[in-house]
This record gives sequence, C-alpha cells and structure tokens, in this order.
Amino acid sequence: MNNNNIEENLDLEDELFEHYRFEVPKGQAFLRIDKYLMYLIPNATRNKIQNAATDGNIFVNDIPVKSNYKVKPFDVITIMLSHPPFENHILPEDIPLNIVYEDDALLLINKEPGMVVHPGHGNYTGTLVNALAHHFDNLPMNSSERPGLVHRIDKDTSGLLVVAKTEAAMTHLAKQFEAKTTEREYIALVWGNVAADSGTIEGNLARHLKDRMQMAVFDDPEIGKPAITHYKVLERFGYVTLISCKLETGRTHQIRAHMKHIGHPLFNDERYGGHLILKGTTFTKYKQFIENCFKALPRQALHAKTLGFVHPNTGEMMRFDTELPDDFKECIEKWRNYVKSHNTEEEN
Repeated sequence: MNNNNIEENLDLEDELFEHYRFEVPKGQAFLRIDKYLMYLIPNATRNKIQNAATDGNIFVNDIPVKSNYKVKPFDVITIMLSHPPFENHILPEDIPLNIVYEDDALLLINKEPGMVVHPGHGNYTGTLVNALAHHFDNLPMNSSERPGLVHRIDKDTSGLLVVAKTEAAMTHLAKQFEAKTTEREYIALVWGNVAADSGTIEGNLARHLKDRMQMAVFDDPEIGKPAITHYKVLERFGYVTLISCKLETGRTHQIRAHMKHIGHPLFNDERYGGHLILKGTTFTKYKQFIENCFKALPRQALHAKTLGFVHPNTGEMMRFDTELPDDFKECIEKWRNYVKSHNTEEEN
C-alpha cells in the first residue's frame, strides 16, 4: 500500500516540531532540495519529501520552501512535523469507547467532543489511540505508526470514525478515502446568514503563512492540496446558519478553513475567530445570549454525522448515521428560541 494514502487521510494539526536539521556544507553545488534530502533522511522517498514541502513542513533558513528549491552552501534546512519525535510510544489506557458497529474487519466509533484522536502536541495520553491500544490487540499500524487509524477528526469535533482491524481492511479503506468514494457528511453552525441555499467551495489548503496553527486557502495550485466542500443550508437563524457539509476531500481543518474563507467561520471556533461575536446586535442582552450559547457548546460547532464506505470484506455499501450530541442540540435550541422573539433579519 502507498503510505501516502493514509498520510493524506491523517492530515495533522497543531504546532510543528523539529525532526531534522541540516546545514548545507561549503562547496555544495546547487541541487533541488527534494533530491538533496533523499540521501540524508533514513527511509525517505522523493515523493514523501515533495509531499512534506507541499504541506509547508520543509524550511530553509526558517522560511517554508517548495520541493524545487535549490539548496546552496550554508543553508540551514529543518524538517518540521506536527508530532514530537517521541510521539510513537503509545501507552494503553482503559478509556471507554462509544462503539456503534464492530465486526472482524473494522469498527465504527462515535467520538466524543474533547477527545484527541492520536498523541501529539500537548496530548500524549487520553487519546483515542491510547484507548484502542487497550481495547484491541494487534491492530494494524498505519504509515505513522498509529494503530487502526485510517482518517481522523479534530479534538473538538464530534462524530464518526472508522478504525481498521486488519491490514487488508486498512489498505482497502485507505484507497476509498484516496479515491474520494467515501461518503462524509458534517453538520456545522456558522456565523452569518449564508446567502445561497447550497454551494461548493474549492481551494487548495495549506498552513497559513503567518499562523501555523491555521490552514488557509491558496490560489497558487502549487501550494497545498486540493480541497472541495459541498454545503447546503438546513436552517437559518439570521445571525447564524445551520448547514450540512459533504466532503470530496478530507484535508486538515477543511470545513473550518473553507467556511472562514467565504466569510462564515464556525460558531465558537476559537482557532478561526468564531469565538467572537461576528454578527448580531450590540445590545447587552444579545451579548449575554451568545455567551450562554458558547457555554452550552464550548467548542467549534462541527459534528461528523454520516460516514459511508464499501466494506472491505463483503463489498457491501455501508452507511452510518449519528445524532447531534447534546451540547450541539442545546445550542441550536437556544437559537430557535431566540429567533421566535427577535427580528434577526440583517440589513444589506
């Protein structure tokens, strides 16, 4: 199996950690950086190095570079990844899992908000991977040495994840994610009154040039990876809108970055500015109402509602659906009650 298949599905987040540092020696002829690093990094392939450059993980003199950058004497090259070098030590932990389906090949988990999927920046215990290591023996390792994982969702996003229990299932599922044949639907509450009842957002995603904790949309086709999000309005509350998002691709923070790009950050998404009051009135009572909504839903308003795929053993198309978690339901109910007694129609 091509390791990049799973690496794409497991696009990482958070702070970058230094894994390699090289200083180009005096007398080095100009050479493309992807070729140069192939001979310095153990088990590296040119394709992996090019993907790292595309993701903005290769720096020369502290500036991200593309794979065609030509190194020169005294350049300082650093490879920065989203997990610390010691991350792969996994401690099994007896953490309850909400398993909605399981057979010999795979299992479906309805992840609670607040649970980190895999160890990483600041979260080396208490993750889904730690729980999987406790509850299951001999799960297959993906290319990042994480047992069973084929894809991931953010810490504060709730909803469905499929976990592979065999090597064959992992390969089969990873190919489906790569081929964009899986069905993935998310429910999101976003700031503002989304003008169109439905639409499509397209734009390459890569790390923000100034804020490495964010992803951003780039027009340059050579920067980042293509990302496509289809959205549909489910319910309007004037100052916020409840939408459904279906993904063709599964990039890091895809929905969060795409919705911010079109001017509708997710409600209470601190990383992308949605934790501020972006629409509405200046009345004190309205500010208190929003603060109450934030307390009810203390995270970004995003839930992985539906997941569909072909079963790797039977060939059957399987589709799983989950209800919104209680915190999300409570926030929506507050908005429904608010619009019953307030005029939220915005001026053009």
